[in-house]
Amino acid sequence: MLNFDDVRKLPVSPGAQRIPYGPRAVEFGDLRLPGGLPKGHGRCPVAIVIHGGCWSSEYNLDHIASFADALTQAGVATWNLEYRRIGDADGGWPRLYRGWPGTFEDVARGADYVRVLGPKYALDLDRVVAVGHSAGGQLALWLAARTKLPKASPLYSSEPDKSIRLRGVVSLAGIPDLRRAFRENVCDDTARQLLGGSPAEVPERYHDASPIELLPLGVPQRLVHGTEDSTVPLAFSHDYAMAARRSGDDARLIVVPHAGHFELIVPGSLAWPVVEAAVREMLGRGAVQ
Repeated sequence: MLNFDDVRKLPVSPGAQRIPYGPRAVEFGDLRLPGGLPKGHGRCPVAIVIHGGCWSSEYNLDHIASFADALTQAGVATWNLEYRRIGDADGGWPRLYRGWPGTFEDVARGADYVRVLGPKYALDLDRVVAVGHSAGGQLALWLAARTKLPKASPLYSSEPDKSIRLRGVVSLAGIPDLRRAFRENVCDDTARQLLGGSPAEVPERYHDASPIELLPLGVPQRLVHGTEDSTVPLAFSHDYAMAARRSGDDARLIVVPHAGHFELIVPGSLAWPVVEAAVREMLGRGAVQ
């Protein structure tokens, strides 16, 4: 099985543009554009890429850069987001609380910034998908789920028309159920740190942050998960996909035999063809040119 160190050593092509989407130091994204579009191709489809790492500042967007690079080489513009994470120095809250609500505010703001980037970089705003790995899978699904937030939520948007419209979501070994993540101690209790307490202490935050509690999302979803994942159990994606389908969503689990947690974000791995095909499907294209 591949591990995090293997992922960090992967080569990345130069050419990403680092662009701020907000005033804080961590509010930026790396934009990668395909080298050239065939004549008559039109605007470029976009994948909003959200890295994992247990929502912790110990992990940043660099480790998923090779993944974004490979998608870009396949013809998809990628917007690789950074965002506030547990342990970041920004803000005045105690360390325990630094995930909520800032992590979600940043991911929403960063995703919506694609609307600003679109005209300048010839991006196709009708073909935008969110792709996230591990904790980033939860955040990618949450981007689609945020339209279901109650008005009392601090994350509720009074101007939903200004939000980027997603064509689909690809969750790679995601964590779509934060109550379950707390119960099963996935990511060493960081669900508690992310949301500032247990489900008993802050139940409304678990509701507002967990995609499984906001179903149906109303967009197609593909959940890719390896059978040998020892970080996030396969049952998380399996049970979420079943719940999503029961709610009426177009959701499908794609199981990758013999794949662990990190194979899903390694170009050229046994999981890569499955992941790329899922992104292509969500973009609504038979092939990425």
